[in-house]
Amino acid sequence: MATQFVSALADNALLLVAMAVMTAQGLPAFWIPWLKLMFTLSYVLLGPWVGVWADRWPKHGVMMAANGVKALACFAMLLGVNPLMAFALVGVGAAAYAPAKYGLLTELAKPAQLIVANAWIEISTVCAVLLGVVLGGALVSQAWLTLRVLPHAWIQVLGEGAYTSSVFLLLCLYVVAGGLNVWVPDSGVRYPPVNWSLRAVGVAFWQDQKTLWQDPLGGISLSVTTLFWGVGASLQLIVLAWAQAQLALDLSQAAYLQAATAVGVIAGAALAAKTVALDQAMKVLPVGVLLGLLLPLMWWISDWQTAVLLTALVGVVGGFFVVPMNALLQHRGVSLLSAGRSIAVQNVNENSSILLMMAAYSALLYFHAQVHVLVGALAAFITLTMGAVVWRHRRQKRLA
Repeated sequence: MATQFVSALADNALLLVAMAVMTAQGLPAFWIPWLKLMFTLSYVLLGPWVGVWADRWPKHGVMMAANGVKALACFAMLLGVNPLMAFALVGVGAAAYAPAKYGLLTELAKPAQLIVANAWIEISTVCAVLLGVVLGGALVSQAWLTLRVLPHAWIQVLGEGAYTSSVFLLLCLYVVAGGLNVWVPDSGVRYPPVNWSLRAVGVAFWQDQKTLWQDPLGGISLSVTTLFWGVGASLQLIVLAWAQAQLALDLSQAAYLQAATAVGVIAGAALAAKTVALDQAMKVLPVGVLLGLLLPLMWWISDWQTAVLLTALVGVVGGFFVVPMNALLQHRGVSLLSAGRSIAVQNVNENSSILLMMAAYSALLYFHAQVHVLVGALAAFITLTMGAVVWRHRRQKRLA
């Protein structure tokens, strides 16, 4: 949890610093969204390989190497490499890190412990996201930039850019995150070697997809987590637009609503850890329908106090809902495939969902859809999709 927290903290802070560097370099504003796009694309494009890598070596070593790649990206930025290219390299490290991290979880934790383990990983990640935004904001603030943090000799080596000390600090965080892996135990689990040819890896990954999707429990849990990540990415943007259009908040104030959602996710994850056993994970499926039914309440809210309560409640429902589904998917994945390969399949599907939902959101904005239309469309999509998932699960139980 410590190495995950520090690594995720640096990821989220670096996103803001990279944005500031691009702005300082005079790059066009339309380049900035590509930072997140390049980061997400790494998960999708490298999916067939990162799972194999995670299973090829001890996973704590893969996590250390992944943080090394992220540190290399910071060093490249210090040398003047385009921040977009450097952040794409961070995405490569993150893509390799994820199957090793979650794969190690399934190897170290017993099935009965998976929901609790996932809850704590989710809590540490959400806290890292929140504090990472705060840290990133501090590292691009005028107060920080006026400080003389690095010795003059270091400045001569690293350059005199406005954000040199900010990027260097994040490089150090990645080194710390990598170093913490020394204390991460080796599970001792080893997998047989695989054919590394392009065709063989691609065919094997396609077969892994089919295996997990066709499994009754694996397919349902994978469809739910895939939906959740795409919806979560869309909801972040919709909440910002809603807060500005309907609540008359500025962008910085609207960001507090996202923080309320994150706090709610922490509470929901902790509640799931205490109340849901792995063999009862499917019982939380109707909660996904509730998530869709909550969103239309946004139409009638006009004050920020009620908005905070609603966004926090949405976070609680989301956290309570997704943690058991993640744990179930990991359990089925390691049983059917392997730890690394199953997480790689999950990452490709979830990040593809993010890209598709972002494309749909952009298309609606292109046609000048109003905020209440965006809210209604997302609510209908969640409710109908989760309703179909619940129906499928009940049908499977009847036929079993």
